[in-house]
Amino acid sequence: MIYLLPFVAALIGWLTNYLAVRMLFHPRKKINLLVLKLQGVFPKRQAALAKKLGEVVSEELFSASDVQRILTEAAKSDKARKLLELKFEELISNKLPNIIPMISMVLNPILVQSLKALFLTEMEQMIDQAVVEMGDEVEKRFDIHEIVEEKVKNFSSDKLESLILSIMRKELRFVEIVGGVLGFFIGCAQLGILYLEGTLPPFQQFIDQLKSFL
Repeated sequence: MIYLLPFVAALIGWLTNYLAVRMLFHPRKKINLLVLKLQGVFPKRQAALAKKLGEVVSEELFSASDVQRILTEAAKSDKARKLLELKFEELISNKLPNIIPMISMVLNPILVQSLKALFLTEMEQMIDQAVVEMGDEVEKRFDIHEIVEEKVKNFSSDKLESLILSIMRKELRFVEIVGGVLGFFIGCAQLGILYLEGTLPPFQQFIDQLKSFL
């Protein structure tokens, strides 16, 4: 049965890596086995993982300054400017004459355009100031590092496993398969060594043994 060695080694290699991958997540709670304490890598290191993930997100991906930049871009966008223009025209055309009926007598296109330009300039300055103040407030209150860390730290073990597998399922499956492939080649190499040493039984003997089992 020595010729089955590559297949046995492949099974052992796959099973070893399969168990190693499973032990990243299991057991979810610490198990005491005499002097050994067993717990999955991710459940055991969840707090450290949460802290590191919070650091990475806040430093490399998204920060309070990014929030301020987004607010500034949104406030200065063409869409925001057009909205201000529409609101001004609605105020001049509809609301103001209802409040002050005599105003329509002095309003003319040139005056309306001048008032609109003044209104937009003042509003843009007010918005710029408001965005800066909001950005400062966001920076004080919106701690992305802490938010991410707390979220991940409070994940259940099921949620954490599901999240990691949704990202790395293919890679972890590849690790399992590689274990089987490497095991197979190691088994083949062992057969080659036995052949070079002259201790490998004849293949026909293996066939005869296999027939006797079947």
